[in-house]
Amino acid sequence: MASELRVNTLKDAAGNNSIATSFVAGGSAKIIAVNNVSALLSNTLNVSSLGDNGTGDFTINISSAMGNVNYSVTGSSIGSTNDHSFLATFGSNPATTSYRFLSRNESNTSVDTDRNSTQVGGDLA
Repeated sequence: MASELRVNTLKDAAGNNSIATSFVAGGSAKIIAVNNVSALLSNTLNVSSLGDNGTGDFTINISSAMGNVNYSVTGSSIGSTNDHSFLATFGSNPATTSYRFLSRNESNTSVDTDRNSTQVGGDLA
């Protein structure tokens, strides 16, 4: 049988730094993924796997689905050279269980970078 805990505010162990539970549920990142050029994941939240679709092209597969496709994706990437690459959403509309992103340099060329980071804000299903 499932149990339920109902509270209005969370505090740290010392009784300080309170935060409303509505902020935790509604305002926190729902997905965090960090990967490197070899498509290895680290420091993830709500990510089941990472798909490598080619040079600088990845799919993030989501463990717990988003409530709808109207979520926000942000990201960044860091290259080993001074190519100042950046991260952008890619392809068709995102799904509730996955989204794709591309890492491109200033010439708009797909590149594999040393590190990509992406975060999602929105509602879980």
